[in-house]
Amino acid sequence: MQVLVIGASRGIGLEFVQQYLAEGHQVTATARDDAALEKLKALGAKALKLELLDPKSCAGLAWQLDGMQFDVLLINAGVYGADVAAPTPPTQAEFDLVMHTNVLGPMRVLPALTDCLAQNAKLALLSSRMGSINLRRSPNGWLYRASKAAANSVLKDASIAFGGRAVCVALHPGWVKTDMGGSQAELSPAEVVSSMRAVLARLGMQDNGNFLNFDGKPLAW
Repeated sequence: MQVLVIGASRGIGLEFVQQYLAEGHQVTATARDDAALEKLKALGAKALKLELLDPKSCAGLAWQLDGMQFDVLLINAGVYGADVAAPTPPTQAEFDLVMHTNVLGPMRVLPALTDCLAQNAKLALLSSRMGSINLRRSPNGWLYRASKAAANSVLKDASIAFGGRAVCVALHPGWVKTDMGGSQAELSPAEVVSSMRAVLARLGMQDNGNFLNFDGKPLAW
């Protein structure tokens, strides 16, 4: 099986790389800096440099993937950014960093994946239930929430564009012990990635365009 992980320098993305490699799958993974790329190569992945904030880097992704066909594609890159609660406005720089990374980034990457989708491929955007409008009960982190709600919209549109060829879902990984989630989080990267891989494996076309918890349970948009 051929796997692509966008954003694999650490945390959940790196864990996806390690678990798929451990099962003998061929993995292509992206990272921003040379140290992370060397780490991915040492693990046995094909490592590609990608900076989501650089339009030229994103535009060059298509030719780096030319001729490749992926069965599983994961868009994992993202940032939390400034922890501001409504109605405190973020600064322009804070807004640009989060929205450009979490929303514009996937919008730049998805066109490069169009010709890389194997028939019945599984494409997942790592989202967050914080992006759910129906489920939110707190005004905290409203910049991150807004970015993930917008990213969910991007995924939904991709599910229509790629429908019939790939199953596209937004996945909430839970509260995970990563640089973003912190040490007090409930779940380890290993257990949540194992669970999400099981969800991806059993997806069918009836799941296209859905928003799912890491255990496969549906989430409200």
